[in-house]
Parts: sequence; structure tokens; C-alpha cells
Amino acid sequence: MRVIPVDTSSATLLVTKLPEVKVRDRQTGEVAVDPVTNDRLMVMELVFIAQGGSDMIKVTVPEKGIGEGLVMGAPVFLSGLIARPWESEFGGRTRHGIAYRADAVMVGTPAAVQG
Repeated sequence: MRVIPVDTSSATLLVTKLPEVKVRDRQTGEVAVDPVTNDRLMVMELVFIAQGGSDMIKVTVPEKGIGEGLVMGAPVFLSGLIARPWESEFGGRTRHGIAYRADAVMVGTPAAVQG
């Protein structure tokens, strides 16, 4: 599956929904876990503001990567953000989208790079 790194250095990211446990199977209530680390996964919603526009995105983050002090409307930065295009068929209908995943989410803005 294709993995696309996402550069957020010129974007503003604001929390619109606090992290909650990601459910893998809605019928059984099975919680989603990282297949490599077995860490529980969380999902949160952000508004991504860049280039004169904005989009709402859902981002999956391992529970250990959730920084302290997250509140609604807080500016945040994401470490290791990637996008994965996906497509599935269910009931004869094809659906597609982009799944976002980050290693960590922290309150504030990243420090300016000195160089």
C-alpha cells in the first residue's frame, strides 16, 4: 500500500475533536491496536489550514503518542504524519478515501528550524 509523507510545516492544525479509542469492529467493540507494537490506537479530528483553505481530517495516533494538554481549539503539531489512500467494496458499493496516521500529536507549534 502506498504511504505518502505529509509536510505540515506551513499549515495550522487545530483540535476539533479530542482523541478517543479507535474501534476496529463496531459489532464486537474490538479496539484497534498497532500490529507491530500492540499499542492501542486513538483517533482525533483536526482542522488542517493551509494555502488559503481548510479541511477536516481524522488522524490515528498510538495512545502513547498523545501529548498532554490537548483541548478543543488548541493548535497542535504532528510527528511523522502520513497519508494512505484506501478503497474498499461493501454491499456492491465502492468507497475510497485517505487515512491519516501520525506517530505523535503535541500541543503548540514546532520550534523554528535554525540553519
